[in-house]
Amino acid sequence: MFRRPVLQVFHQFVRRESEIASSLVLERSLNRVQLLGRVGQDPVMRQVEGKNPVTIFSLATNEMWRSGESEVYQMGDVSQKTTWHRISVFRPGLRDVAYQYVKKGSRIYVEGKVDYGEYTDKNNVRRQATTIIAESEHEQGRVRERGRHRI
Repeated sequence: MFRRPVLQVFHQFVRRESEIASSLVLERSLNRVQLLGRVGQDPVMRQVEGKNPVTIFSLATNEMWRSGESEVYQMGDVSQKTTWHRISVFRPGLRDVAYQYVKKGSRIYVEGKVDYGEYTDKNNVRRQATTIIAESEHEQGRVRERGRHRI
């Protein structure tokens, strides 16, 4: 007598979960990053055996804000924070252009997506890494997008 309603509730739950799962397949999501900053090091190209090469460089972005409630600009009222981002370029045309033209100190705009991963360092310690996978970049008035060079 008690068992039947429990099974009915369970079947309804399973059916509801499968409906939710099938609707999630059609759901869209967005992973998009836009950064404007200065390159911290000349790009390096790396290639792991059996994988495509990748161009890697660091990019610094700055955040500035006023501390305190002063309405008048004073040197001591402005604070700044620099955040460093690891940029990886896998797309063949863009990867080569970034390696050739991006230099330390260049001011560039990067569009891409965030990727979280793990790696094992030289001491065999597992570490987490956050990387921006570049899909396009703009530098000093020239646009480099998806491997094409436009002026």
